[in-house]
Amino acid sequence: MDIFEQILLFFISTLANTFSAYAGGGAGLLQLPALIFLGLPFAVALATHKIASVALGIGAAIRHSREKKLQWRFALFILVTGVAGVIPGARFILTVPENIANLSLGVMTVGLAVYSWGKPDMGIDLKTMHRDAYGYLIGGVVLFLIGVLNGSLTSGTGLFCTIWLVRWFGLDYKLAVAYTLVVVGIFWNGSGALTLALLGTVKWSWLPVLIIGSAVGGYSGAHLAIRSHNSSIKRAFELVTLITGFALIVKALTA
Repeated sequence: MDIFEQILLFFISTLANTFSAYAGGGAGLLQLPALIFLGLPFAVALATHKIASVALGIGAAIRHSREKKLQWRFALFILVTGVAGVIPGARFILTVPENIANLSLGVMTVGLAVYSWGKPDMGIDLKTMHRDAYGYLIGGVVLFLIGVLNGSLTSGTGLFCTIWLVRWFGLDYKLAVAYTLVVVGIFWNGSGALTLALLGTVKWSWLPVLIIGSAVGGYSGAHLAIRSHNSSIKRAFELVTLITGFALIVKALTA
């Protein structure tokens, strides 16, 4: 990779991760295709992207930790239930045709955008709920399933985590995005990245540029989200979700 390609990759990574940290997901929509465009095979690009995306979570976590609004016991609950599904999901992707997986996820992701758009008041205000044993059981099962998706698919699964935290646990979008970035960005993606690295190949020489861009983007996007109103984050979430869903559908149908 020459210096021009490194600069291009840095700006793409920073832009993708800034938007992802603001809206709660979608970094793979730009970063993963860029890696493939620059010459990496899909499997290598996916593993490399997953490792770099951990830096997104770290950058966002540094900024969100300054606000002192995250409950770390609740974050641990999201972490444990989701990671349990990430590793089998990363192994599962090796046995499933990519077009089928992408088509299924694309349809569900578009459904998320439509669902959120149809509920204009959802996620605008914090309304804590389902914090009893039954609520945690159902919430944990769904987070486990989202973890499976996170380990096995390329992009968009952080969006599922965000909207589930809003819908089931009553978080507002700003807080849900914060949990998603910290837990999914660092630990879920980290587990999936480790599994993919052990099972496949990583382009290690490209990672320094990607990691720097992801960390800068994660911090910048988190800062913008903290300064924004929940309604703005909700609209950004819906836009990213819709674009991600259609992109996955097109990718599946043209494969």
